[in-house]
Amino acid sequence: MESFGGYAFAKGHSASYAVESYQCMFLKTYYPLEYLVAVINNGGGFYPPEFYVHETRMKEGVVHAPDINKSEALTTINGKNIYLGFGLMAELEKNIIENILKERYEHGIFKDLTDFLNRVFISADQLTLLIRIGAFNFTGRTKKQLLWHMYAFLGGKKKSEPEKELFELNKKAYTLPQLEHGKHEDALDEMEILGFPLYSPFKLIKEKPAIALTAANLPKHHRKVVSILGYLVTVKSTRTIHGDVMGFGTFLDKEGRFIDTTHFPDTMKKFPFMGRGCYLIKGKVAEEFGFYSIEVTEMQRLNFVTRLDEENDEKKL
Repeated sequence: MESFGGYAFAKGHSASYAVESYQCMFLKTYYPLEYLVAVINNGGGFYPPEFYVHETRMKEGVVHAPDINKSEALTTINGKNIYLGFGLMAELEKNIIENILKERYEHGIFKDLTDFLNRVFISADQLTLLIRIGAFNFTGRTKKQLLWHMYAFLGGKKKSEPEKELFELNKKAYTLPQLEHGKHEDALDEMEILGFPLYSPFKLIKEKPAIALTAANLPKHHRKVVSILGYLVTVKSTRTIHGDVMGFGTFLDKEGRFIDTTHFPDTMKKFPFMGRGCYLIKGKVAEEFGFYSIEVTEMQRLNFVTRLDEENDEKKL
């Protein structure tokens, strides 16, 4: 409130925002998971949907990837279980989502991949997205087994051709070779399809520095120079009175708590933001209004593992 006094709005504007802020605070306090799911379905807010998904975990929500039998177009909640909506899959076509839901509503859940292919018109490319995101994990088969099954079923065709059968046909049984599954493969699929991983991005760092400091410990290091790992959330750029560009960053630490950073013009030039990812941050711990942040002096984005790294690891096995 004290800092807000420096740029307060007109009274009418302030009053309307005060009412909305109070309503949001009430909902987030007493119905945190329901509130956050609503924000995700509203397309996010100041932050991308990824960070509202993260916030649900911090509130003890259990986040699930889109599921062919439990997910809807929008993200849903059942107790503490949160099922991400098909709509978060950027490349999944709207008509495919509608076809899946219509068939499920009218004729019940899908028993397995064969049952799905016999009931839903879908291209191999679109079905591959659903398999890679884990929508068929309930079958107990790995993604590579499911992809093999899909291509065997389609037999060279690019799309399924569902036909209503009077009786259920006998299924052919196949013996598959050992198919390796990389330990980061699911997260890499999630990043490509959803835009973010469903587990800690710090586990994806290729060469992780041995740094233990977290946001909760910053008060103990007031006015000291520290090093910390942070996952970039958002950046706000501004200009000094001399017209130089400076910035403010928001990161998550490995425990999921926020770190705010200040980047003065010289630092912005030498160590610019390099896009999303995990960063090694070095700087001086500052305090204002009881809130601790870091005045950055050095910053480096760390490399994530890649699919090539995964393939090399599989070859070693």
